[in-house]
Amino acid sequence: RRAWPRGARRAWRAAGAAHRLRGVTDVPPAPFTPPAPARLERAALQGLLDALVDLGYDVVGPTVRDAAIVYDAVRTVADLPVGWTDEQEAGRYRLRRRDDEAVFGFTVGPTSWKRSLFPPEARLWRARREDGALRFEPEPAPARPLALLGVRGCELAAIAVQDRVFLGAGVERDPVYGARREGALIVAVHCAVAGGTCFCVSMQTGPRAGPGWDLALTEVLGPKGGPDHHFVVEAGTPRGAEVLARLATRPASAPEQGAARAVVEATAGRMGRALDTTDLPARLLAGLEHPRWDDVATRCLSCANCTMVCPTCFCSAVEDTSDLTGEHAERWRRWDSCFGLEHSHLHGGSVRGSIRSRYRQWLTHKLATWVEQFGTSGCTGCGRCVTWCPVGIDLTEEARVIAGRAVGGAGAPTGAGAPGAGSAEGA
Repeated sequence: RRAWPRGARRAWRAAGAAHRLRGVTDVPPAPFTPPAPARLERAALQGLLDALVDLGYDVVGPTVRDAAIVYDAVRTVADLPVGWTDEQEAGRYRLRRRDDEAVFGFTVGPTSWKRSLFPPEARLWRARREDGALRFEPEPAPARPLALLGVRGCELAAIAVQDRVFLGAGVERDPVYGARREGALIVAVHCAVAGGTCFCVSMQTGPRAGPGWDLALTEVLGPKGGPDHHFVVEAGTPRGAEVLARLATRPASAPEQGAARAVVEATAGRMGRALDTTDLPARLLAGLEHPRWDDVATRCLSCANCTMVCPTCFCSAVEDTSDLTGEHAERWRRWDSCFGLEHSHLHGGSVRGSIRSRYRQWLTHKLATWVEQFGTSGCTGCGRCVTWCPVGIDLTEEARVIAGRAVGGAGAPTGAGAPGAGSAEGA
């Protein structure tokens, strides 16, 4: 563990204390009765972006860049991937044009909301020597809160996982994550498309987004993208209701609400992958010497792609820098990966010197020991690790073989109490 210079820990804790004073997560929420679902016309969607900006948010959402759908700053509907979809399989990702003008007619790309809340690199503090003493300065909080537009159920579950890691009870509150998470408004999208590597139904995280959203959209397309193209909008918090009140909507009729539910239910039946989660942690840990670990090690490149695209992985490394005069120093945190040889390096060398041991650590932590550590799985079923593995290693297949139990058909709910289309509300 890297030692803290005198005064640095105090600066880090001061930033965390300031977050606690400004935040709302330590205060029990007031009772909230959500308004009735509303219908928002496709032509009025720009009003949502305008309302978020008017309320002081920096809006981040999906956009097309470098032949992929990634999350970046958006200001107009034209910035969104209108009319695009993605095709995903193990080791394969392609964009193609749809035959309609769906706004959210795709699944998830290589980036996740982790980049916005837990950035790939962040300065933790800086120090200057003044009058013979070091003066430590914590990093200031962002000037404007974030509005995350287009958060899917698997991604919302991943944000909840990282909340436990960085802000949960019994852990030292992380001021960098907290400063970005605090005040962030989440506009979820209940999925109308399932990708070839999706298995959120198995992980009970989607396709309907679960708890935690402020506002949620279900996109309903008219016949062949005709004039009936609209969104059913739900508010899950007072902040979401405030945004909804600014939009040009009307109450959604019972048939319109039923059509929105049907979209999500259909998506639940089209999962490209499935994973039997019944007693999965125990079954995986019973297979620590399974020969499959040697097999997958011959295929794995230890490239760390899976951990970089994963929305829940949180490994990081800390680096100290100073100038040549010794008058200025900074501490930076950067993403790291358990697939790197140096990640487990101790005084005598790396604890996990083989690819076999590193892949086993990743898979068993994600699906087994994470449950012991944080009370939930570290996997939300987004499928990114399968899609973006350059050799197409499939987490669901490896877990099936090592845990020793076949899964049901694609999209079938697995594990005790699986809710199928995701019944949790956004309150």
